[in-house]
Formats: sequence, C-alpha cells, structure tokens
Amino acid sequence: MPLRNPAEMQAWVESIDARARSRLGLGRVADYIPALARQEADRFGIALCTNDGQVYAAGDARESFSIQSISKVFLLTLSLRVFGNALWERVGLNPSGMPFNSLTQLEAERGKPRNPFINAGAIVVTDHLVSAFATPSQYLQDVARRLSGDTTVLIDREVLESEWQHRSRNAAMAYLMKAFGNIANEVDDVLYAYFACCALGMSCVDLAVAFNYLAASGYSRQANKQIVEAELARKINSILFTSGMYDAAGEFAYRVGLPAKSGVGGGILAVVPGRFTVCAWSPALDDNGNSVAAQYALELLAEELG
Repeated sequence: MPLRNPAEMQAWVESIDARARSRLGLGRVADYIPALARQEADRFGIALCTNDGQVYAAGDARESFSIQSISKVFLLTLSLRVFGNALWERVGLNPSGMPFNSLTQLEAERGKPRNPFINAGAIVVTDHLVSAFATPSQYLQDVARRLSGDTTVLIDREVLESEWQHRSRNAAMAYLMKAFGNIANEVDDVLYAYFACCALGMSCVDLAVAFNYLAASGYSRQANKQIVEAELARKINSILFTSGMYDAAGEFAYRVGLPAKSGVGGGILAVVPGRFTVCAWSPALDDNGNSVAAQYALELLAEELG
C-alpha cells in the first residue's frame, strides 16, 4: 500500500485498529508488577507519525500507559550521545536468545550484557547516565516531553514504587555486574533511575511522535533539532531489529520485518525508516512478554505496506 492522502491514511489506521481488536482476549496482563496487573486487557490503540509530522491515530491511542522497556530506546540514545562508541566496551551488540532477565548468561559472560535492550544491558546504560547527569530520570522525563510535545508526560510514582518493591532479580543482576566491575555507581541509585525511566507514562501518539527521529535520519521535527546523526539512527534501528523484542526478536523480524521495541506495559514501537514511526498498545501479553494485539496490528501494517 503506498502512502496516500490524509483521509486514506486515517481510514487505513482505523481499519488496522478494527482488525487488531480480534486479538483482544488472547494473552494475559503482566502481573509481576502489581501496578501493571490492574490494566484493562481489552484496551487497544495505534498511532502513526509520518516524517512530515502528520499523526494518524485510532482506538485508545491517546491513553497514557507505562512504557516500561520502550524507555530503553531513550536510555540508549542519550547514553550514545554522551559516551559514543565507548558504551560498547561495557555492553554488547548481539541478540541474547535468552529471557530478558536471565542471570545465567550474564554470569557466563563475566558481567557484560549481550545488548542494551535486555534488563542487564539497560542497567549498564543507565549506570552511564547516572555518571553523566545529577538527576537522570528527571532529564529523561524532560527529553520525552520535548520529543513528544506533551508536557503532561510523567513518571508514574505508583509504578515506580511497585517496581522498586519487587526489584530483587534486577538487583541480583546489578550486583553481579558490579562484582565484575561493570557498574560504576551505587546499585540502588542505578536501579532507582532505571525503574523511574521504565515508569514513564506515555500514549501511542506520544511515542510515535517522540521516536520519529529514528525514521527521519536522526532529526526530530517536533523538537526541531538533530537528536542523533543519521548514521547513529541507522545503527540504533539495527539493534532494534535484532534485539528489540526480547527473545522473540527473530520471529518478529520474520513476520513483521521492522525495527521495534516492546514493553511489558503492552506497547510496541516500530520504525519504518524514511517514512514513519508507529506505536501500537494493548496490555495482554504472550509468553515472551510482547503484546498479542499490538504484534498483530504491526503484522497487518507491514503486509499492507509491502
């Protein structure tokens, strides 16, 4: 399907919304974070932001939800802006093939996480930002507001507190990495900043607009500035393609073929380089922690784009 006039684009997005709702009722809401367990499983939204700044949305696309691991894309972008290629001395670039919170692989590889999108990798990336900024979570909230154009974007304190109270496994990973010399700051400081970033509340529209720089060679039309160089945007998209969907990245690449990042809040952000970004959201997840309905919506979108 070629990109056509605005009315046809809006009708297309609404058509995907209607068809994706056939997957509601499949999967289950994340319950290991109590604040997420209360989400209504029958919600669905989708928003698309083109590189010329047009936004097309349907369903619950303007409802805020906990972006969770989608925040790892913000973390990686900001850390690369400050530290550049030095970041890769402490975190890898390869798919993990293991659950996103695996300790086994981390110990076998002496505390160097496989990539920045599994939990251990994102904790190392956050450690860089704790070194660089006095209040990294506040800084990231401000960046999310500027890139999305939504001044109401907030860190959800209830979600943050819930994650903090259930931090044991992430703390185990962080202390293991610190034992190998791969965490520079106090573990609690790093974990608090990491959870705060995961607890950002944003909508599909917010996320599609905020991450449009990845489709537009690093340029954010909303912020009116170059966020990263074009080559770096391409490289971030490459990591999203290989590692953005937890250990289901290969299957998603086969079925959808787009760089993407999911979160256990039910959102999936995807990039069509040179054209647009899209975010779909529905809270019920499959066994890999990815939204069932949102994956189906992106599969429909990719098929019809050809």
